[in-house]
Amino acid sequence: MSARRMALVQPESYSFSPAAEKEIDMWVAKYPADRQRSALIPALWIAQKDAGGWLPEVTMRAVADKLSMAYIRVYEVATFYTMYNLSPVGEHFVQLCGTTPCWLRGSDDLKAVMERRVGPQNTVSSDGKLSWLEVECLGACANAPMIQISNAAGDHYYEDLTAESFDALLDKLVAGETPTPGPQNSRQGSEAEGGATVLLDKKIYKSGRKLTKLPNQGKKVGVIRHAHGDPKENHATLENIGTRAEEAKPVAAKPRRATKAAPKRMGRPANSPPLATKPQPKPQVIYKDGPTDGTPDNLKVIKGIGPVFERELNDKGIYYYRQIGAWKAADIKKVEAEALARFPGRIKRDDWVKQGKALAKAAAKAMK
Repeated sequence: MSARRMALVQPESYSFSPAAEKEIDMWVAKYPADRQRSALIPALWIAQKDAGGWLPEVTMRAVADKLSMAYIRVYEVATFYTMYNLSPVGEHFVQLCGTTPCWLRGSDDLKAVMERRVGPQNTVSSDGKLSWLEVECLGACANAPMIQISNAAGDHYYEDLTAESFDALLDKLVAGETPTPGPQNSRQGSEAEGGATVLLDKKIYKSGRKLTKLPNQGKKVGVIRHAHGDPKENHATLENIGTRAEEAKPVAAKPRRATKAAPKRMGRPANSPPLATKPQPKPQVIYKDGPTDGTPDNLKVIKGIGPVFERELNDKGIYYYRQIGAWKAADIKKVEAEALARFPGRIKRDDWVKQGKALAKAAAKAMK
């Protein structure tokens, strides 16, 4: 870290404003009587704002006196942290991020604007309006390149800048206007340019509910099973429930009638038995990979297939390892289009066909 020196020209006196002193007292009161020096960091920050955006030597001494500290201890902190300015700054102090994400997105163009309008960093423009400093990451990488401007209005981020928009922003500041902080293009927050592009399918917001009745309560509690439930639906059923959750008793469930449609034929070997309906359980022959008779195979054994994918494949008539092992390119394309549209390339990437062939072969071997 390079040495940080105080400015050669210093004011002769300084006293806290009533507002600054009150705020420092608030921070000091947070600590025990013998630990109030711990308020040094916020006290210096408040004093810097109060002194016009920088820390003169007399201001640091005033903070040290207030906290009953040796002057050198305060100097050590103020010269170590780059958040403290040791020389005068402009009315609008521009902190320009030059870290890799901003640099890749054009921070050098923003630096060129400041050098043209103000000069080297750590200098103040002739009208006293602007000064600037290149700093490390300010934590808004998704909206690079960006800057932070500190002035009487506070500390605000201005993001998604170009040389042209930055120049226009500085013109407004110098003219006494306050530009709206945030992205300086059409972007909303940190979402993708052009608007949201994900989570647009309304089907993912469907919810299933399990109803539970509480003793002495005429209420029913809706439990959302999926991550994306209907907030309005759930909120209305949870109001004014005064009984502990552990006392809840489930309502007797009505028998459920099977409504699943007949499975579709897809990618099946020519000698496979017809699948007019979902296979019904038969006496099972158990082996290490699961049943090998007419009951469905456990497709979750295949790497990349979880409960959701298994259910979607079953809905399309796919129940067996041998079916997956017999898929051709056209079958894979059709399956991905109809059942796995959200995850293109998953079948090839996890090699489902190879796994299906191996599992089907093991099942046939176990039957011998």
